[in-house]
Amino acid sequence: MREGTGVDAANRLTAGWAQTLDGRPTVLSGAGAYPLLALLAAHAGGAARSELAAVAPTGLPLVDSPTTRLALGVWSAADLPLTDSWLAAVPEPLRRRLTGDPATDQRTLDEWAAERTDGLIPAVPVQVGPTDLLVLVSALLVRTGWAEPFRRRPFRPTVGAWRGRDVDGLHQVTDEVSRLRVSATPAGPLSLLTVPGEADVDVVLALAEPDRPAREVVPAAIAAWAGDAGLPVPAGPGVGTRTVTATDDRPQVHVWTVPFRVTADHDLLEHPEVFGLGSAVGTPGDHFPGISAQPLYVSQARQSATAVFGEAGFCAAAVTAMAARAGAAPRASVTKEVTTVEVTPPFCFLAVHRATGLVLFAGWVTEPGPQQP
Repeated sequence: MREGTGVDAANRLTAGWAQTLDGRPTVLSGAGAYPLLALLAAHAGGAARSELAAVAPTGLPLVDSPTTRLALGVWSAADLPLTDSWLAAVPEPLRRRLTGDPATDQRTLDEWAAERTDGLIPAVPVQVGPTDLLVLVSALLVRTGWAEPFRRRPFRPTVGAWRGRDVDGLHQVTDEVSRLRVSATPAGPLSLLTVPGEADVDVVLALAEPDRPAREVVPAAIAAWAGDAGLPVPAGPGVGTRTVTATDDRPQVHVWTVPFRVTADHDLLEHPEVFGLGSAVGTPGDHFPGISAQPLYVSQARQSATAVFGEAGFCAAAVTAMAARAGAAPRASVTKEVTTVEVTPPFCFLAVHRATGLVLFAGWVTEPGPQQP
């Protein structure tokens, strides 16, 4: 990871967010929420500034990528006075006006989200009301094919919770044995399998020992991905070896996994402290003097996300939106040895930008699903 660029901070945000997971299938993107938090942090004051800056101290580097698109949009009410520093930080092409008619504004925002995610996210996750003065939205889209495609084949797992069940599997054979490694983590040993994308985004599948919860496995996978393997490969969950007859002695890894599609809607204000929003959503005061002379508080902060993993590739999208109103609001409540690796539910996945180390998406899979990226 690249210290000082915002990548490390964004990855910490994703890991911290993952600590709140309850084990249901999900996908989330700290990278999608981070640019909005960093923008608010730069224009906040008092306790809100301290809390936001602790989570998002600096902006993210621009990702120049054929596979990844990040778009930002800022809508403000016509009668909201905006500071010169805010206008300088938000380029004119990103600025739009709220009409004050909720139906019209909602339709405009929904169309913006759908267009920038190729229809994967058809609507923004917030409901625009007549009292909303400011709406910040980010849209993150990742779409990549595999460097080595999978083949669809029936599969009966030999280990894990799905042992002995017939599933619609994905199979791949590779000579790149370094793609599989095992790390010792606070969540126990993790088997980390990197599935290279054809351009600059890879997907990491992380398998833990049975019964390890998502809130432990996903943060451990993010930390382990950037570390060194600490265990011999055959010691990892889902990993085994067998001897076969072959024409050469080059080692191989046979990869078995399942296609999946996961979607999720997140209310960031269920855990405002994770996002540095504790003071900005609940205590009276002028939280964002760098935005406007009108006191503002964050009234909504939500994300909708989806991810699809199939034989041909991977795609994922997230739309994060935050709305602000005048005044203050009550605090939200916190709630030829051939090595075989079988990655079957439940397991974690990460989508990682190869050049920067930015974790674009993280998720938890409990069931196979349709696979049309």
